[in-house]
Amino acid sequence: MSSTLSESDSKDLLARHGIPFAPEEMVTTPEDAVAAANRLGLPVVAKLCGNNISHKTERGLVRLGLNSEADVRTATGELLDAARPDDGVSGVLIAPMISGTRELIAGIATDPQFGPTVLLGVGGVLAEAVQDVSVRLVPLSDLDAREMIEDLDSQALLGEFRGEPAVDVEALTAVLTGLSAAAEAGHEGHAIASADLNPVIIHRGEPVAVDALVELGPLPEQGEQDEVQP
Repeated sequence: MSSTLSESDSKDLLARHGIPFAPEEMVTTPEDAVAAANRLGLPVVAKLCGNNISHKTERGLVRLGLNSEADVRTATGELLDAARPDDGVSGVLIAPMISGTRELIAGIATDPQFGPTVLLGVGGVLAEAVQDVSVRLVPLSDLDAREMIEDLDSQALLGEFRGEPAVDVEALTAVLTGLSAAAEAGHEGHAIASADLNPVIIHRGEPVAVDALVELGPLPEQGEQDEVQP
């Protein structure tokens, strides 16, 4: 039986394998949100966080570009009021607003025949239009990860772009190998059936994941593991 982790728990899991996330704080009251925003530095983002919330944007549970204490206080109150009984809410995540002109997507997916894979693609508004994605089987070496990056057709996005430095390829390689390591390790007796880092914003040349969602599933039977070995 599959289950999803909250955004906060998903990030905690993946951060153990070196995935870079922006600093953030979980709060349960508007006043605590204001204090967190002041520590992190305005502007900030506020997102309702719960074990059963997987489509925050569609439900209006994300507030971007909060530039003042009043904005943070109001947004946090509205998000808490919007919680449903079955959301499994743990609080509101407050994080700094990360900006960049380039977005990537990365993650883990499970192929029914070959098992866990790592994927990398162009994200943001271009994702559906260009459908530029590279996929490799787990486990992933540094060489595999670099080849994935080189396989993307949109290489111009990885170089110097609109006054921003080129993407740090070593840092992006580490994101991909970190996802591979997470897929191999699993979590508390479960396999990672899927993981989505969407978007991974390129901020001053560095990849920073600003959202994460991990789905857990059962570990494969030993026979299934043997079948996918080369």
